[in-house]
Amino acid sequence: MFIVPLSHEDLRGRRWPWITIAIIVLNVLVFAATYWSMDDQADQRALTQVKILILAANHRDVQLPPVAQKLVESARRSTPEAYAKLSARDRRLLREDPAWDVRMREFEPEQATEEMSRLVTEWNALQEKSVLAQYGFIPAQKKPITYVTSLFLHGGWLHIIFNMWFLWLAGSVLEDAWGRIIYPIFYFLAGAVATQTHAAMYPDSMVPLIGASGAVTGLMGAFLVRYFKTKIDFVFIWILAFTPRFTRFKAPAYLMLPLWLASEFLAAWMTGGPGGVANWAHIGGFVLGVAVALGMKFSGLEHKVDQSIEAEVSWQADPRVVKAGELVEKNQLDAAMAELRQAIMEKPDLLEAHTMLEQLYWRTQNFEAHRATLADLCHLASKAKDMDAAWEHYGAFVNAGGEKIPAGDWVQLCRWLETKENFAGAAAEYEKFALAYPGDKLAVYSLVAAARLHLKRLNNKSEAARLYRLASASPLPHLDWDDAIKRGLAESTS
Repeated sequence: MFIVPLSHEDLRGRRWPWITIAIIVLNVLVFAATYWSMDDQADQRALTQVKILILAANHRDVQLPPVAQKLVESARRSTPEAYAKLSARDRRLLREDPAWDVRMREFEPEQATEEMSRLVTEWNALQEKSVLAQYGFIPAQKKPITYVTSLFLHGGWLHIIFNMWFLWLAGSVLEDAWGRIIYPIFYFLAGAVATQTHAAMYPDSMVPLIGASGAVTGLMGAFLVRYFKTKIDFVFIWILAFTPRFTRFKAPAYLMLPLWLASEFLAAWMTGGPGGVANWAHIGGFVLGVAVALGMKFSGLEHKVDQSIEAEVSWQADPRVVKAGELVEKNQLDAAMAELRQAIMEKPDLLEAHTMLEQLYWRTQNFEAHRATLADLCHLASKAKDMDAAWEHYGAFVNAGGEKIPAGDWVQLCRWLETKENFAGAAAEYEKFALAYPGDKLAVYSLVAAARLHLKRLNNKSEAARLYRLASASPLPHLDWDDAIKRGLAESTS
């Protein structure tokens, strides 16, 4: 069983996250170019490495060249129990080459030395053409370039898919908050610190470290500080009777991310060596992300960057909106509104123009136009899936005396209220919609939905029965709903 994040409520920004997109694209391209060759090379290298270790374990006096010495010492320190079993006499260890296994046991000292020399030569040749050896990070053989190149190599489809998805969720919003200069610097710094943390814990390891997860966990640590209360949408996946089950839930970042970090500490402690998952690299990247985000926040640098981005975004605003703003400063409100209306005619979804126009209608006491613009703002927010903003605009619309917004936007708000578990509000809005649009094809659906909420969620059977009766009496065709209405009436009147 495992938990996967799907989205979060701050997954939107002021600009396209081009840096994040570029990093993801580069990772995918590198994966496509290296994965299959890397897989084949890894099998060849693994076979040669195992032969070196078996030979050294079974012929204790064999002369070990420096490369073989490093491999043996790494195996002894990281997996001492497994290395000790390599000298077992009562079973064959190398299924890939059993004939070699048999011959090796009969070697004389000179033959063992010659075979070790041959294997080391073979190992060096494989290393020279191996993508993993040249561009993965090997703690016992550090190369500065691999602090960067290892971040773009991945060992499998799930490895890259999960890394890139987490990168998108955390990176896109951090790029929007920190800008296109600080953000990529931080990304590669987090990757380097994560890599060095792994090396500090396993300095003699000969196992290549690859993947963007160290840099991505740095983004997760920064996300925890920057978006502390943000609710994240998760899916919990488990298997029951050989059938996958899925449960969705929401939880704040301040709860889930520390729990994830604790699980990494636990996994690192239980593993005790450089296993398949680089837990210490994850921990190192996450801690750096928290530290950098706190530094950005309390130094005031984050605020300065945010102001700079806002200025740039504002500078890129539609020329008519800019001109309207200048006219407002001169108190030429009618001319400003004319500019904004013209801008909306040219670009109907221009949010800035609608927002400024709504404010100007209020200032000039044109309440009818003010309500209409609030309805437009609610529609634009719904279209952009920003339902919090849509609900806010709808509330202002109702407070200004508005009675009904377009049917599609209204039903979408009702459904959103259900997902937020505001069942009383959802039931009330469903009923208001049905009464405001009695001839709409969704009117019966809305009455049934309101009745269902009263019955199942609010434990109000009398209200449920009343609404089911209204739905049953609707002159609109509702054969599809007849069964649901009859069952609801029977349950609410029992």
